[in-house]
Amino acid sequence: MAEQLTSERLFVILRECAGEDDAAASGDNRIDMEFTALGYDSLALLEATARVSREYGVEIPEEALADVKTPGQFLAVVNPLTAG
Repeated sequence: MAEQLTSERLFVILRECAGEDDAAASGDNRIDMEFTALGYDSLALLEATARVSREYGVEIPEEALADVKTPGQFLAVVNPLTAG
């Protein structure tokens, strides 16, 4: 079984893709905050998706992410792909 993407790793990737040094928000609730509220735009999300795809060896269909608005939803879409 492949390694699962953790919320901590996702936030590191998002920060690096957005060119930020520190998280836009901290704490446990940020997993349920919308990307826009966290300060991440669609370009940062696209770059993060491509990076996760490369690092975890999964193909993430664009349509699977169409309604994804939070990091928690992103993990719910990506992690089942890493298991298969």
